[in-house]
Amino acid sequence: MLDNITLNKLRELCLPAMAASFREQQNRTDLSSLTFEERFAFLVEAEWLSRKNKRTERLIRQAGFRFSAVIEDVDWQGKRGISKPEILKHSLGGYIKKAQNIIFCGPTGVGKTYLVCALGRAACAQGVQVLYIRLTDFFQRVFDVNHCKVSFRDKCAKVPLLILDDWGLRRFSLEETDELSELFERRYERVSTIISGQVPSSSWHELFSDPTQADSILDRIVHNAFEYSISGDSMRKTIGKRSLESSDF
Repeated sequence: MLDNITLNKLRELCLPAMAASFREQQNRTDLSSLTFEERFAFLVEAEWLSRKNKRTERLIRQAGFRFSAVIEDVDWQGKRGISKPEILKHSLGGYIKKAQNIIFCGPTGVGKTYLVCALGRAACAQGVQVLYIRLTDFFQRVFDVNHCKVSFRDKCAKVPLLILDDWGLRRFSLEETDELSELFERRYERVSTIISGQVPSSSWHELFSDPTQADSILDRIVHNAFEYSISGDSMRKTIGKRSLESSDF
């Protein structure tokens, strides 16, 4: 009877994982040798882990990643310009704590988007809020007359990790340049940004119509960024080849 009362109180206190762990302990005889402190630690650990996992799942949903990617599944075979130890180090989030940036450039299909999504997911697992968005979608939302521009701009400016994908598909208009200038002015040395695209930063100046603003934007992105120029076989080509080989009889 007392155990049932305790379980009900744990649920009323919104501690469902602790309640489930308590019930599990009741049904296990192998825990009888543990001290009270050890058994209580199991209860606290169960509740803490449950809440951590739920927070991670919520952050991942809110981030809007294009792929459900994880670092462990990144295919390193045939990739050049980047190494597994470097990315594993970034997955620990040190660059986020220092408000540093990461730039990935390379041809279509080498896995840039998958990689940035994997790094973003790793950040979520550490409790960091992330926003993934393609640059064309960013401009579309900023210039949408029916959209609340202020709240979206504030979110992009303040989010601890902003991932801008498909950078540099075309030259930026003056209006788009103004938006990027304001965005990176607000993010500079405060929060981190990951940028992914086909164009290396050495050619970014050509993307902007206003040289002065180009200098300002590049200075706020590039000087404290880790930059990787990725090359190698197309992931789409490799996956297609593997699919054909597995279907051969």
